[in-house]
This record gives sequence, C-alpha cells and structure tokens, in this order.
Amino acid sequence: MEKHRRQAGVVALMALITGLSFRLSTADAGGTPEGTTKETSSAAGTMTVNVDASRIYVFVGKTGLGHEHGIEGRLKSGTVRLGATEDAGELVFDMASFDADTPAARKHVGLSGATDSSTRLQVNQNMKAEPILDVRRHPTASFEITSCREVQAKNAKGQTTYELNGKLTLRGRAHALKFRAVAEEKDGVTKLRGDFTMLQTNFGITPFRKALGAVGITNELKVYGDLVLKSER
Repeated sequence: MEKHRRQAGVVALMALITGLSFRLSTADAGGTPEGTTKETSSAAGTMTVNVDASRIYVFVGKTGLGHEHGIEGRLKSGTVRLGATEDAGELVFDMASFDADTPAARKHVGLSGATDSSTRLQVNQNMKAEPILDVRRHPTASFEITSCREVQAKNAKGQTTYELNGKLTLRGRAHALKFRAVAEEKDGVTKLRGDFTMLQTNFGITPFRKALGAVGITNELKVYGDLVLKSER
C-alpha cells in the first residue's frame, strides 16, 4: 500500500512539473492567453488627436438651382486606439467651428472656384441655425468608436486599413456608423484618413430648401476625416 502511495505521489509531481513547464514555454513563445484574441492583444495604445492639425470636410450637393458647398470643421478632442476590438476611442466635433466654402474645404471636396464673403455668411447662418445644426443647443457632435479593427495589413506605401464601427451622435440623435480609414505613419506622425456618407434626415434635419424647393441641398452628405494622431506613450 505504501509503495502505491509513493508511486501516486511521483506521478502527481511529474504532472505538476510538466504542466508548469508547458505554461512557461507558451509564455516564452509569446502565446496568447486563453480568452484573449490575437487582434485585441496586438492593439496599439491610445493615441490622441492633434486638434490643431486635424480637420473634417463635408461635401454638400445641390438640388434644383442650388449650389454645391464644401464645409471645413474642427474637433474639440479625440482619442483613437488603432486595432482595438472594443472601447476604441471617441471623436468630439466642434460644431461652431464648421465654416462653409473655405478654400481648403472646396479644394478637398473637389470644387473649383471661390465663394464670395456675403454668400458664405448666409450659408453659415443657415447651416448653424435651429432647423439645421442648431449649434446654440448642440455645440458638439460625437463619434463613439466601438471598435477599430485592422482589415488590411500594411502595404508597400506603409498604409494600414482599419474598419471603424461606432455611434455618431448629432443634434442629440444617435445613429450607427461604420466606415474604413487608412492609417499612415510618416516622420513620427500617424495620419488617419477616411470618409463616409450620411443622411441628414437620420438626425432630424430637414435639408435646406427655399423658393418652393427650387433651390436646395441634398439629403446625403459626404464626410471626410483627415486626422493627425500622436501617441500618449
């Protein structure tokens, strides 16, 4: 009986040593802990948006005898976690900063020519008033980024493509949003560029019309993000 107990003890000790060795070998080899996906473990740290260098551009189409416009806007704050599968950051937009038909905006959205100052003033007043952005009651909009998954590895140009999923809140109304963006690292700076389309009516906005509808803008807008990111490390 004593012999059997000693043999059982040896077997148990061998099993313990073997299990410990296996766990140590897995850790040394860079194995992924159980319950953690490779994508999550490889996610980059939090990066802060350089709000001075970053811009949002919007292309506004026309209906009838209306005019096409380019809008330039800024962010109040922002963080992004490239590669994160959850809690991937948030962008907060300064809606009072949105400015119609700046030279940079018209160029970015592909419009030629310039808009005179009086027309720009009128467009800005209409855009920021209660029926449209209602900036007085809603000075900010936000994009809560649920995930920022890598969908295409770095190419020959050093660009990596990510798919951003989240919730866009504008004028107090939230709507799901998903789009792709390209990140490029150059001279120690990461630039993230992407675009998406949105419908004004999804956020309780009636597209601008006048002259019994003869002059107006489209419901669908094209939004471009041109962000400069810096690591918090």
